[in-house]
Amino acid sequence: MSQRLSISATIFFVLALALGLYFAFAAVQGPSGILRRIQIESETAELAVERDRLRTEVARMQNLTRRLSDEYLDLDLLDERAREVLGYARADEIILR
Repeated sequence: MSQRLSISATIFFVLALALGLYFAFAAVQGPSGILRRIQIESETAELAVERDRLRTEVARMQNLTRRLSDEYLDLDLLDERAREVLGYARADEIILR
């Protein structure tokens, strides 16, 4: 005698399987899934590198600004900037481009 599952048991197992597959798919592909988390971690690392680069650039610009301020005037930097912006050179200098 062969045992067969009743229709209600078959429907229950099919629904349980479908729900299990749905939640497994959502865990991998969903908005809070594993793949999205990997993508976010990668973007976070890239943004941290960009943040560090920008911090370095800001520090450099603050240093240059301070060196050209009224309280602390770096004459060498002022001379360099004036030459670069205005295109001046001394008579004894050779300019290479």
